[in-house]
This record gives sequence, C-alpha cells and structure tokens, in this order.
Amino acid sequence: IVQSMLDKKQWAAASSSLACSFGNNGGITGLNEGPHAGQMAAASLPLRSRQRRALSTAPPTAPPAQQISSFPSIIIGPNHRLEPQGSFAEAQAAFLEPPMDVVESMLDQLIDLKVGIVAHYYMDVELQGVLHAIKRRQMELLHQQQLDEEDGGAGVTSSTGNSTASARRIPEYPMVAIADSLKMGDDAVNMCAQNGVSSVICLGVDFMSESVSAIMSKNGYAHVPVYRATSKHIGCSLAESAEGDAYRAWLARSAASPKKSLHVVYINTSLETKAVSSSIIPTITCTSSNVLQTILQASAQMGPDELQICYGPDTYMGDNLVSLLDAVISSGWSDERIREDLHVKHDRETIKALRDNIDVYPSGNCVVHHMFGQSVVDTVLNDYADAYVTAHLEVPGEMFQIALRKSLDDEGVVGSTSNILNFIERKVEEAAKNGSPAAADNGGGEGKKRLKFILGTEAGMVTSIVRSVQDILDSNACQNVEAEIIFPVSSEAVLGVEEGENGSDDSASALGVVPGVAGGEGCSTAGGCATCPFMKMNDLDTVHDIVDMIGSRQHSDSNELELSKHLPPNRLAGRSIDGKNAIELGIEPIMYMREFMKEKRLSEELVERVERGKKLAA
Repeated sequence: IVQSMLDKKQWAAASSSLACSFGNNGGITGLNEGPHAGQMAAASLPLRSRQRRALSTAPPTAPPAQQISSFPSIIIGPNHRLEPQGSFAEAQAAFLEPPMDVVESMLDQLIDLKVGIVAHYYMDVELQGVLHAIKRRQMELLHQQQLDEEDGGAGVTSSTGNSTASARRIPEYPMVAIADSLKMGDDAVNMCAQNGVSSVICLGVDFMSESVSAIMSKNGYAHVPVYRATSKHIGCSLAESAEGDAYRAWLARSAASPKKSLHVVYINTSLETKAVSSSIIPTITCTSSNVLQTILQASAQMGPDELQICYGPDTYMGDNLVSLLDAVISSGWSDERIREDLHVKHDRETIKALRDNIDVYPSGNCVVHHMFGQSVVDTVLNDYADAYVTAHLEVPGEMFQIALRKSLDDEGVVGSTSNILNFIERKVEEAAKNGSPAAADNGGGEGKKRLKFILGTEAGMVTSIVRSVQDILDSNACQNVEAEIIFPVSSEAVLGVEEGENGSDDSASALGVVPGVAGGEGCSTAGGCATCPFMKMNDLDTVHDIVDMIGSRQHSDSNELELSKHLPPNRLAGRSIDGKNAIELGIEPIMYMREFMKEKRLSEELVERVERGKKLAA
C-alpha cells in the first residue's frame, strides 16, 4: 500500500527523516522534539419539521455541487467564533450551540430519573451538541454546588441555577459521556458506581449496546438495564462482515496451522462474533489505539517466527498495520531505534518476522471509511499541501498513505478517533501558547495563524473537536489562532434537497446537504461520504422518547413492553458453545485485552491456550 505512493528507494531515502511514534496510545506522528514527543452529512441529519421550516427561509442557492470547488470546512476562531464553509459544514455547525431550554430540560430528567447516557463520537451533530452542553452544564452546576457548600449554605444547586434547601444534589460523575466504543462501557460502569443510575441509554450501533451491557454485567451491574435509542436494528457493515460462514472458515483454517495461532479481533464486532471466535481459536480483542502494541507484545512474548497473528475483520486496518511495519523496515530503522520507539523486545529481524506472519481477513470494511476514494485523495494532494492530515486506521490505503507520509514530519497522524483528537489538541495547544498574551509579553508570539486539519474519519466527531479547540483557545486567552476542520467530501456526494413547508418540492427552499453512506442517500462511490447512516439512527427525538418512556415506567408499567424492544440484542442468552456459557465466552477476549492494557503483557491463560492450540493442530 505505502509503496504505491513512495517506492522502496524513496522510503530508504526518507530514513533520516522518518519520525514515527508507535507509543502505547497507538497514534503515529512525528518525533521532532525527541523520540517520545509525538502522539496520532449528514445521512440522516435529523432536521425536524420545525427546523426544516426555519432553514427553508434562506434564499435559494445553486446546487451545492456547483458551488463547492474544495472541501467543506468549519473554521474555529477565538471567542467561540465558528465559520462554516459549504453546505455540509453548515449542516454540521447548525446544532453546535443548542437551545439551553432543551439542555436544561434533559439534564433535569437525567438527574431526576437517574439515567445515564453513553454515546459514541459519531453521533449526529444535533444530538452531540445537546449532549456536550448537558455535560458542560452539569459540571457548572456541580462547581456552584461545591462553592455553596464551602460557604456553609444549606441548599444545593438545581439545574435552573437556583439554590434551595429542597433542590436535589448534582452528581459528581457526568451523566453524559461521549467516547469510543471501549470507554463507553467503562463510563457506564462509573455512572452506576458513582451516580447510582438506574438505567443507561447507549447511543451507537447494536454491538456497542451489547458490549456496554456485558461490561456492566461483568462489573456487578447486570440489574441495570441498557436501552438503545430506537427499537429498530442498528447494524454495522464492519461488524456484520465477521458474522458469516466465510469469517469462521478463515478462523478454522488459521487454527489448523502448524504454527501457534492467535486471533486479534477488532472491538467493533458483536459479542456473538467474539464468542464463536473464542470457540475456534484463542482470541483477544483490540482497539484502534492498542492494536499495534497488542500484536507487538504477542509476537515478542510467544516468538515472532512461531506465532501466526490472524487479524480481522477490518481489512483496511490490517493492511495498514502491515504497511506500517514494512515502512519501519524499508526506511532503515536501526535495532536500537526499534527498541526505543517501537517495542523493547523487537529488532529489525523480529519486525520482519512479525510482518510476514500476519494474516489479514480479506473481506471486511466500514462503509464510511471505505468511501475515502480517489476523488478525495486527489483533492487532498492537489489542494491541501499545507494541511495536517489525519486518518483513522480503518481508512483505505490511499488516504492512509497521505496521513502516514505527513506523520513522518509530525504533520499528520494515523490512529484511533482518540489519537486524532489528541493530535489536533496538541497542535492547537502549541500554537495557542505561542500566540498567547504571555508569549507576546515575553517578546514571542506570532501573527494570525490558521491551522488546517483534514478529518480522515467520520464527521460526527467534529463536535468534540470544536469543544476542545474552543477550550484551548479560551484557556490561553489566544486571539490570533484559528483551526480549520476540513471534511474530505467529494462534490459528487453533495445533493440539493428541495423540501417545502409540507414536505413538497419547492425550489425556493433548497437545502444543500451531504447525505449518508448508502448510495441511495446520495453518496458518491468516487469517495466522499463522511457520515455513518447506522450511527445517525440515534437522534435527539429518539433520545427524548426513550427518556420519557423510562420516566413513565416509574409511574406505571404501561411502557415496560415497549422499553423491552429497546434492549440490546440478546442472541447469546441461554446458549452454550462447546459446553461453555456463550456470553462468558464472548466477554473472555475483552477481559484478555483489559489485562494486557493493565499489565502490558498477555495473560498466561491466553498464552497457554495458544500453546495448547498448536499441539491440537499438530
């Protein structure tokens, strides 16, 4: 993959400037400050009828595909200034500052009903805007409550800002958490332990609610129900690619190998996939943040020449991992550098052996990341040479190549959503400090500066980016730094949607939006869909509905049946595989990963299973 952009001679020539950090956080970025300094439309945008009518009063415009000569973007400036560029960005920015009455009302309900919400980064912007505002408002009220108590006041703060003796207490742990799929489970457990929540709403795809429920159960909170925002099935193209016979046959072939075999499965899969996999071959889950360290440690611990690592189901991520290892070898990293920057137990020969012993499942991908095609790549190369480029490990090789090459000079990052967010925060923090009043007083500082970031992942995480950048600029009192978040969306993917007051066609009310990934929703196969239609099945209306149902249930049982339809998939309930409880078997790979994250070593139990598997194959 990498060699299609830079041939091996160019990689070798680049060895003096290759500066990647493969730290435990998994991000791949430059190391210009030292060996460890670097770190890595809205398809179903829920424009409710009243919002459609409000937006439709704008003057008619030409179709967006004729307006946009470059990618849409959002410019984040000092004093919370936002400048959306292009209709897609306008749609993303429209809900970043939600009405406070909506925020206050939902916070009141969450506290009164003891309901926690865990949401993935990829929620639609309207919902994310409200969730972020709820969390921020809760922390403000908590701070006021603490000040009142320090002053000896008998009252505690209510969500309306009043302080009365009868008002309830504000919980110390956030009632809303926005995170990646693994941390969503941890946040749910903390809400149970610290806030005493009686139910948790999980906003994501079905395997996420399933995993959150399993993690809560494992931590003693099986009695706390987890609800999805909708009763409909919320699928995931990547997770479902591991649920067929082809994936199981691939695992069975690997298990029959005369070598030791370990299956490293992406966390973004169903509990059933993890359970079935565990019954076929020793299995450990990974995240996009820890996958590199997982395979490095497994190889070092069990022998790089003897261990076969089967990675799935994400084909792009697996191929990109192989490319990263190949880049290390081709660019001339020394044994010393590999031990220092990659893994203490590895050298050039062991990295070669690891690379050659990775078997990547060939038929799995995420529909969102799959859509970063050649049209997008060409525009990034031709028009955005001065931009930082970020790419999730799941994106196709073309987009990944650009970000990887940029990362050599600390001008890009490849990794997880958290790695991407951390990279943007670090770059903005560096610029903000240099442009702060304190820097100017000391004779430093620069003129106005705009940092450009290509967002090579799902557009939903822009809300978290905007909030982080605004906080950084505020904390540094910086007035001369801007951050431009650029959405790599091809113009072919942008449609003009004409909808009148009653849903009828009306050219005077044309709205330019970028729909979701499904081809029928307007995405271009040339590349450019930046939103996930499955994630967008979670919207503000459905969250209001489920919260209302939970509240009504406390007064009557009339909604109990309807609420049961919102529970996570329960395909493993009462089942056993090879005489083992299927749910326990599905949780096992997650627990192996958690032990690795804690101890930095694979558990002896997992290693023994791999050894036994080799003997059985022999």
